[in-house]
Amino acid sequence: MSKTILVTGPDLDPAAAQLVADHGFETVHTPAYADSAVISEYLQKTGAVGIVSRMGRIDAEVMDAAPQVKVISKHGVGVDNIDIQAAADRGIPVLVATGANAISVGEHAIALMLATVKRILPLDAGLRAGRWEKPGFSGREIAGSTMGLMGMGAIAQATGRMAKGLGIELAGFDPYAPDSAFEALGVTRCATFEELLERSDILSLHCPLTDATRGILNTKAIARMPKGSYVINTARGGLINEAALVAAIQSGHLAGAGLDTFAVEPPSADHAFFAEPAIVLTPHIGGVTRQAGARVGVDAVRGIFQILNGEAIAPERIINRKLLDAAKAPLASVED
Repeated sequence: MSKTILVTGPDLDPAAAQLVADHGFETVHTPAYADSAVISEYLQKTGAVGIVSRMGRIDAEVMDAAPQVKVISKHGVGVDNIDIQAAADRGIPVLVATGANAISVGEHAIALMLATVKRILPLDAGLRAGRWEKPGFSGREIAGSTMGLMGMGAIAQATGRMAKGLGIELAGFDPYAPDSAFEALGVTRCATFEELLERSDILSLHCPLTDATRGILNTKAIARMPKGSYVINTARGGLINEAALVAAIQSGHLAGAGLDTFAVEPPSADHAFFAEPAIVLTPHIGGVTRQAGARVGVDAVRGIFQILNGEAIAPERIINRKLLDAAKAPLASVED
């Protein structure tokens, strides 16, 4: 069996790299955002038995090109770049690093909210351009506003805890979360997504990108939000119909948005978001902190070795476990 783990991206935290070395393995890195053909080439060339998935898509063609792969471990929790059904069909468990980057992403969601609502970037730009815009300025107080949490996982809960410290009320929608997730933070549980929209002065997206959620924040959904409300997205860009978001900001129905993700990454140079000063943008770096990188990297690598060595692993970390069971495919063996 090869002693190689492929990382689809240029970086891995030193603590995670050391864990790889401690197991007698080595890592090989693809370029950032490599396409499927390049990832397949690296897998064939190295014989890697495990993948740490960061950037680039791992689809059925990649898996078929590398039948030696025993496990795919996501560097985070968003698995929309991995064909989890194809992995299950081939007996390959797909792991996630549940909660490891929740604090960092939650902090970033709050930072985007504050920068957007308080209009920090346009005010900074005006001052640097020689304008003193205090006369006639009227800002907005966020205390007493309601933040709607779309999804109630670890990141949403971290965001909610921080928001409560700013005096923000919380509402949430997640049909899969237990009541305890809402009760622990005093979150009003909404029965429907539509109810959440109607309650949200600030809508913060924290759900996975699936066929059911793709483009869920569209023209019709945005129209249900209160006039002058805001959208914050640290989850996946594909959750938002981007043209609808721009139109709602231009019409004045939305007051602004803080976005860390795009439908296509990186976005094109002429993307419509760049022309809107009410939109604050960052390049999908909410979870890219030294502390989160260490936790996520170590969790991702540790999970690979747990699978390879046949050790116990928390069931919730195997994102496609039900699909594996349905396909009656055993977890991949360490033997070639």
